[in-house]
Amino acid sequence: MKQFHLGQHGKDPWAWNCSTKNLHWIKNCRVFRIQPTQKIEGSDGDNFPLTRKVQHDLWVHQHPTNCSDPKVRFLVADWEKLPGFGIGAQFAGMCGLLAIAINEQRVLVTNYFNRADHDGCEGAQRSRWSCYFFPETSIECQDRAFELMKRREAWEHGTVTAKDNYTSKEIWAGRIPRVWGEPWSYLQPTTEINGSLLRIHRKMDRRWWRAQAVRYLMRFQSKYTCDLMNTARHSAFGLQAAKMVVQSLPPEWPKVVEDMPKSDIERVVWSNHKPWIPRPILSMHVRMGDKACEMKVIEFEEYMHLADRIRKRFPNLNSIWLSTEMQEVVDKSTSYPNWKFYYTNVSRQVGNITMATYEASLGREISTNYPLVNFLMASEADYFIGALGSTWCFLIDGMRNTGGKVMAGYLSVNKDRFW
Repeated sequence: MKQFHLGQHGKDPWAWNCSTKNLHWIKNCRVFRIQPTQKIEGSDGDNFPLTRKVQHDLWVHQHPTNCSDPKVRFLVADWEKLPGFGIGAQFAGMCGLLAIAINEQRVLVTNYFNRADHDGCEGAQRSRWSCYFFPETSIECQDRAFELMKRREAWEHGTVTAKDNYTSKEIWAGRIPRVWGEPWSYLQPTTEINGSLLRIHRKMDRRWWRAQAVRYLMRFQSKYTCDLMNTARHSAFGLQAAKMVVQSLPPEWPKVVEDMPKSDIERVVWSNHKPWIPRPILSMHVRMGDKACEMKVIEFEEYMHLADRIRKRFPNLNSIWLSTEMQEVVDKSTSYPNWKFYYTNVSRQVGNITMATYEASLGREISTNYPLVNFLMASEADYFIGALGSTWCFLIDGMRNTGGKVMAGYLSVNKDRFW
């Protein structure tokens, strides 16, 4: 018998165990060439065609049995760091480089990631993608690739290449891998633009591929990212979750009560459930500001009109995860008292300053962490509204289509300018 506090009453329902022990088994899989299985949610029909097979094949391709085998070739690439490139463009560019690596039968090794060049990413993880997500290949292959980069003959024989070996057109609009045939030719139309289902467009192959590539690159969160997500969920949903916990407490609380040991089903089965968030929840990404130079910018009221359409069909929906860089949008959300809005607590853009200026005002760490949290929170939603003219929305849609939510649909206020 002992006294316990609210924080001791089971596991925080909004939190995920970010212990490095949970990732230890993944690292050991390299030794035995076992694929650390990423659970693909839903049935095959709930995802883009061949998603399970593609994710498996990408892992096998990126993890050769012997990285020192002379037949293994590499493509080593920094993440795009030119001024003006947003984080969405960086992701899209790396998807293009992964396509090149697949087509040329090379192992992609990512190198300098400028957005991870901050004090939050410590030690060897600084300036690396692995600060946020599990590495795209094994440490052995990374070491081998960096070793080959120092050898002149490796460059001359094409054993290793870099981003500079390819044109911008090859990276951004190059050939999509045909290893799996043309599964994009039978995508189910689940995207609505201007009231009509989008059945076909000129970039069906690129849409399918980027969805697969970004899913692979983000297949496992690092402890750092996991902690960021726990903090965001705690800030957004913590009070609501705590109230539910209090309501479930025994009448004797906070007096002395028996500290019951966890049962097997609690330890083995229920402990594997995802962190709690209010469901159903709608992801709404509102892109405005300087994006007008790339796409037609739509006012917030139109996004809310689409939200009302979804709720008309699903009346139990009243929660929105709102991701936006504009303070104006957050202010306008208060005009909709029948909706519950959740969003990250960060300084937002006022006026039409450029995204680069806005990100600089936040600093490298915050300007990287908060969009990634928004992206991952958005991908966990049940319904989706956005502007597919934005690369960020395009990639969120890719996570929807490889995350078991094809049939949730996507309502967009505009379309990609290349469709």
